[in-house]
Amino acid sequence: MDIVGYSMLLTDEQSEALQELNQIVRSTEAAREAEAAGELTVLPTGDGMALVFAGSVEQPVECALEISQALRAQPSLPVRMGIHSGPIHHVKDANGRENIAGVGINIAQRVMDCGDAGHILVSKRVADDLAQHRRWQPYIHELGDVEVKHGVVVSLVNLYAETIGQSHAADAARKSQRHHPQFQS
Repeated sequence: MDIVGYSMLLTDEQSEALQELNQIVRSTEAAREAEAAGELTVLPTGDGMALVFAGSVEQPVECALEISQALRAQPSLPVRMGIHSGPIHHVKDANGRENIAGVGINIAQRVMDCGDAGHILVSKRVADDLAQHRRWQPYIHELGDVEVKHGVVVSLVNLYAETIGQSHAADAARKSQRHHPQFQS
C-alpha cells in the first residue's frame, strides 16, 4: 500500500502521514493476529509499506478491509492497496535487514499501481480464491486485463462494498484496459 500524492507533501507532513498509516495498520486485528502467530512481515517502502502474510489468502484482505474502514474517518490520508498471492523469498538488503523479493511482491506492486486513492485492487488469482467463500462474493468486481510495467498483463478485480474500498474503476485500469468492453472507447 502507499499514500497517494506522498511526494507532494512537505517533509514533516510525510512523516506525520506515515506515522498515521503505521498506527492504522498496527491497530488492525488482522495484522495483530498475524504478527502474534509469526505470519506477518512488514516492510517500509518509503511512501507506504508492504505487508506479507504467510497465513491464509483471506488475511491480507481482512487487513485491507479494516484499514479501509479506518481511513474513511481520515480522508486526509489517501491510501491505495494492491493484493496478490504468489511466490516470494526472503533476502537481506544492503543493510543486512530482512526484505522480500519475487514475483508475488512484484505483481502486488503492479496491481496497486493501477489504483487510485481508496482502492483495494486484487489480482484475479486472489479474487478466484476469495470467490470460493460466500462472504467475499459481494465485494468482487472484475475490471479485466491491464498491461502494466514490462508488458506484463494482470487481471484486476476491484474489491469494494458500500463502506469499503472505492466503487469507481481505477484511472490506471481505464487507461490501459485491454479486454473489457466497458472501458473501450
